[in-house]
Amino acid sequence: MSWTRGFLAMLAVGALLAGTAGCGSGDAEEEGVSPAPVGRVLEDRDQEGRPYREVERKGAPGVGVEVQPDATGGWDVRLTVRRFRFSPAGAAARAVAGSGLAHLYVDGRLVARLRACGYRLADRLVPRGTHHVTARLYADDGTVWAVDGTPVESTADITASKQRTRGRGSPDRAGEAS
Repeated sequence: MSWTRGFLAMLAVGALLAGTAGCGSGDAEEEGVSPAPVGRVLEDRDQEGRPYREVERKGAPGVGVEVQPDATGGWDVRLTVRRFRFSPAGAAARAVAGSGLAHLYVDGRLVARLRACGYRLADRLVPRGTHHVTARLYADDGTVWAVDGTPVESTADITASKQRTRGRGSPDRAGEAS
């Protein structure tokens, strides 16, 4: 009996891992994952100099980004991916259809490389005002997933209403007491 219990436990763990790997909206398609390099590399490059990897619209990966304030003053970032799986750290540096990582930008500045759907954005990265938080998908070889010459990305606009202080009575970045 103990071997069946162990086997069932292994199946349950496998189902849990497979169910959360895509972090998506429920339409992740395993058929979109291919071990062979895909698409074609374009001359176009992102702000970091990484080339775009053009793929057909049908079956292309997709990403959505949602940002909400958290209780401690930072921001909770949640990605929703379609036809895409985050690859583990240390994955081979090659393009595999529907696989890779996301880069997270605030106002065009890279703040994180993500291999999961959730991230906590520190309040210091989002001073008072309106900001653009962008998630862009990359293949493991460093190329940017693109469709029709446009990066696969999503942007959310957020507004921070006040600058938080750094301890009692400490000034904000502009040098004014808060």
